[in-house]
Parts: sequence; C-alpha cells; structure tokens
Amino acid sequence: MLAPVDSARRAAIGARPYGMHLFLLGFTVVLLYVDGRLLRLGPQLVLGLVTFGVLLVCARRVDRERRLQLWVCIPVATCFEVIGSLIWGGYRYRLHNIPLYVPPGHALVYLFGITALTLPLVQRHGPAFRYTILALCTGWSIAGLTFLPFLTGRLDVSGALIWPLFAWCILYSGRGELFGAIWIATTTLEIAGTWAGDWTWVAVTPWTHVPSGNPPSAIAAGYAVIDGTVVLLAPVALRAARRLGCALPGRPALPSPVTTPVSGS
Repeated sequence: MLAPVDSARRAAIGARPYGMHLFLLGFTVVLLYVDGRLLRLGPQLVLGLVTFGVLLVCARRVDRERRLQLWVCIPVATCFEVIGSLIWGGYRYRLHNIPLYVPPGHALVYLFGITALTLPLVQRHGPAFRYTILALCTGWSIAGLTFLPFLTGRLDVSGALIWPLFAWCILYSGRGELFGAIWIATTTLEIAGTWAGDWTWVAVTPWTHVPSGNPPSAIAAGYAVIDGTVVLLAPVALRAARRLGCALPGRPALPSPVTTPVSGS
C-alpha cells in the first residue's frame, strides 16, 4: 500500500495538467459570488479589472494566433451581449449594464475550450468525452421540460429548442471536444451567476414568447455562434497585425481546435 504522502504526491502530479482549468472554474464561481454580494458598480469594475488581469496571465499559455483569437473574442462576445441583454432582453444583469468582467470572461471561456484539447483525459478519451457532455446536456434539456418546472417554476422550452444546435456542434462540427469543454465552463458560470443573482433569464423570451429556464439548459450552443465568428475574424485580424508589424509573442502552437470527425471515432 502506498504511503499517504506518496498518494498525495501522485494525485498532485496527476492533477497538474488540469491546474489552469480547475483554477478558471474556481475563479468564475468566486467572482460571481462576490459580485452578487457587493451589489455596487465600483466593486464590479474592480472585478472586471481583475478578470482582465487573469486573462493576460492565462493567455500566455497559448501561441500567438490563439492569443489573438482571445482578443478578437472580446469585442465579438460584447456585441452579442449588447444584442442579447440590452436590445433583445432575453436576460438582464442586476445593474442593467454589461459588467466589465463579462467581455474578458468570454475570452476565458474560449481559452478554457481551446486549451482543453491538450488535456490527457480529452486526448485519450475524446469520443467518450463528447458523448458524456452531450448526454448531460440532453438530460438537463429533458428535465427542463418534465420535473424541473415543479422545482424551479420555469418551463425550459428555449433550452430544448437550441439543443439541436449544441448536438450538431458536438457530433458533426469536428470541434466536439472544444464545445464539450465550453459546455463545462458555461454551465459553471451560468449556474453560479444566476444563483448569485448577477443576472436573470426572463421567464418568457421577448419577441418569440418562448418559456425559458434560468438558465436555459443548452445555452452553451450560443457559443457556437461566437466561436464561429471568432474563427472567421481572427485570420483577418492576424493579417492586419502582421501588416502593422505588431509583435505577437507566444508559446509554440497548440494542437489545432479541429478534432477528429465523429465518423472516424
């Protein structure tokens, strides 16, 4: 039998590749909990600056092209936030604004996804990882239409309606592991943020008048749109940066986000 010290050392070594991802999940929960307790704009701005700082540090873990994608993600995601919250009104932040931590938070979610492709568990068990995430999301979507309304008072039709998009991303996009990891990150932040009262999804969506959960079950599918937009715009931004002679230092390139197609699994 291994000594307790040896067991602890082995556990620490085994968890080392997952350190940044565990940190980001923990940071997200703490950040949203603190914002929900302080209830003022000033502390929220400080939390936003802290989040930008975390992004600057964590972005050093990726190569320059991936790093550029993170910065492209910030304005892209902010535009979708303005449309989704301030214009459409599908959800509202507590102070009726877009908190400063939200734009860099989107980039951290994207970073969580692209770097998850290097994790031993994902590399060794890619198909199982994809199917497990899809099964969890599917179960949540079904629960939102069956027994969860008795507990939450919300019928989650909107989550069920966007589930097919998420399922397509997992099964047929060729980026299933990326979207699976993003589902983990967005589920964490959506549950933490709505529980803390940082934002609330409306019970019936504007314009379409569809009942919605708080949060909707397959909301990670929204990141399919953000991710696709970032992938399209990042090469344009990279060419512009090269023409301007901007230095984009970074680590050696990570494996491409394009994963093995499902048909070959």
